[in-house]
Amino acid sequence: MAETGIKPGLMQYLFNNHIGNIIMSLLSIDTNAKTSKNTQFGYLTGILYLAPADLSGVNYCPMAELAGCKEACLNTAGRGVFNNVQEARLNRSKLFNTDKNAFMRQLVDEIGALSRKAKKLGIKAAVRLNGTSDIQWEKIKFKWFNKDQTIFDIFPNVQFYDYTKIPNRSNLPNNYDLTFSYSGATGFDKYNQRAINNGVRIAAVFDKPENIPVTFHKRKVFDGDKHDLTFLNPKNAVLGLYAKGKARKDTSGFVIQGGLN
Repeated sequence: MAETGIKPGLMQYLFNNHIGNIIMSLLSIDTNAKTSKNTQFGYLTGILYLAPADLSGVNYCPMAELAGCKEACLNTAGRGVFNNVQEARLNRSKLFNTDKNAFMRQLVDEIGALSRKAKKLGIKAAVRLNGTSDIQWEKIKFKWFNKDQTIFDIFPNVQFYDYTKIPNRSNLPNNYDLTFSYSGATGFDKYNQRAINNGVRIAAVFDKPENIPVTFHKRKVFDGDKHDLTFLNPKNAVLGLYAKGKARKDTSGFVIQGGLN
């Protein structure tokens, strides 16, 4: 599925004229190398890509500056290098900012369609809402059949999952799995340690595939690029990833150099 359903120029015109309820694709389904592998493990995956950090005028990644991942963001990896993809992500973000109820209603429609497609294929549906953001979706409620609900309430049989750098997210729905995103940046140590002490799953980005260690902080390291289904790994696992896009030139400390930290 394409990242946008209408021409970028028309999209911008509609936003400029405050027309919020716009028909465009919110979810990208199996469009990157990792999620395309997920079907082998029994899941059809949809990912929501928004404009990261404060690119849309609203900060969707509150820990990005401290974690040093703003410049190294995966927003520029894969198809993210293309201008039309960046524009689509910005337009989705504008819709979310200006008409959240319309955005969420369309998201419900698309997740419903994803679930039906997965069922026809004989597999399960999985959704990542934070492809390039770090929004606390468990706190986002909207009107659905005259009741304030979260997206997780509406789709109890869909597996949602995300990476996050926000250390204090708790009371999560049963169908929402989080993996803490480690950063080697100065000043982020206490958040890393909190995640380690709490026994939560961790993802760490290394500069090169050959520098991903066997163990990290005394935990076994699993191949985080084998597939995108983080929730299939043990809770005390470390998911080792290698740097992509701008992250390959990261000097902030977010990317772990030489496999050591």
